[in-house]
Amino acid sequence: MESLASVDVYIAQFPEVIQHQLKQIRELIKKLAPDAVESISYGMPAYKLHKKPLVYFAAFKNHIGFYATPSGHTAFADELAAYKQGKGSVQFPLNQPIPYALIEKIVAFRVEENKTIL
Repeated sequence: MESLASVDVYIAQFPEVIQHQLKQIRELIKKLAPDAVESISYGMPAYKLHKKPLVYFAAFKNHIGFYATPSGHTAFADELAAYKQGKGSVQFPLNQPIPYALIEKIVAFRVEENKTIL
């Protein structure tokens, strides 16, 4: 339970509207990957499935960063093209709606990918 408390503490440090967005992302991940291990890694909420990284997310001043390793971003390159990206990361601006349906598709993709690389 300690890791859950750590993620709770991480989320609690942000303004309420950001907390709501982070909680929604967290719930999506937990729904799609109920067996994933939740922790704090690299200073942000991190999820591992089958002992392999699944996804990470983090809040920043102007965006929410979502990290699905390079493969998760490559597979959805067209849908992510509208967002600022780095290798294995994408930034969802806080002044725009968070694309929860897209995040859900990426997490589902990563869950299946992690199953195949056992």
